[in-house]
Amino acid sequence: MSSPVGFIGLGIMGEGMAARLLSEGVAGTDESPLIVWNRTKSKCEALKKKFPEKTIVIKDTPKEVVTESGVTYSMLSTPEASKDVFEGDNGVLAGVGEGKSIVDCATLAEADMVRMDKFVSEKGGRFLEAPVSGSKGPAHQGSLIFLCAGSNALFDEIKDNGLKAMGKASHFFQTTVGHGTRAKLVVNSLMGTMLAAFGEGLALSEGMGLDPNKMIEIIGQGAIQSPMFNLKGPKMVKGDHAPNFPLKHAHKDMALACDMAKAAGVEYSVMNTAEKLFRGAREDKDLNVSDEDFSAVFETIHKESTSDFSKKRKRK
Repeated sequence: MSSPVGFIGLGIMGEGMAARLLSEGVAGTDESPLIVWNRTKSKCEALKKKFPEKTIVIKDTPKEVVTESGVTYSMLSTPEASKDVFEGDNGVLAGVGEGKSIVDCATLAEADMVRMDKFVSEKGGRFLEAPVSGSKGPAHQGSLIFLCAGSNALFDEIKDNGLKAMGKASHFFQTTVGHGTRAKLVVNSLMGTMLAAFGEGLALSEGMGLDPNKMIEIIGQGAIQSPMFNLKGPKMVKGDHAPNFPLKHAHKDMALACDMAKAAGVEYSVMNTAEKLFRGAREDKDLNVSDEDFSAVFETIHKESTSDFSKKRKRK
């Protein structure tokens, strides 16, 4: 039997994910409307305008979304935002009760996921930790990768509808919440480290008088080829860092991963160095790239370089 589907958080990622639930027929009918809430209400209204033929209900509080939905997906940007939205007087947890299911797709600290699972379970609900690998483009294309832990029964119920509509793969680790976040932090810290190293390689190419676009082509033909390098490289050379995955969020994930590695006693010096580079980019008030794509770490690499090319480089 169909039931309303909730979605909380229509930002860079959430908007595309919610759109996939609508376009793939998981929600948006009279029997199974999509019930949405976002801190900026205009984003809810924009989604409704984009899908005029679909049944989309906008609520004033997260509590109302959960109360009226069977399964509610949440995609919030930071641990701070998640805590406010979940634990406020009219937040997510205020609406949880018997028969309610929460699927949290954000990248948070493991302790945040564990705390939310405890709260939801104590109120008789089910909780699935489901952070995603992928950014704005994959969210709109339905090619995210879900990294899940928590309620196995809930995972089984949504893997072939909701998760399939939004992603190209879903992985279930175990019923102990936290393992999905661990996997996500490994992925994102490796991604950030790869991009930092790639940026240094491009800067070195430019500093040595090599055509960076030719070097991107060469890198793409060998053993170190990467879809990320092919996608980001030409934009980095042009200074185009329109946000798909904001640098401030990439740094947040890398910092969490470094803390995780330290607690686990795992050697992590290469990624620690990359995290410091991203932190410098995030905190640099002159560059002001915190809200730009995480590829903007390239601008910090040039700023810290003393080559003639780096000194003369101007962003377009």
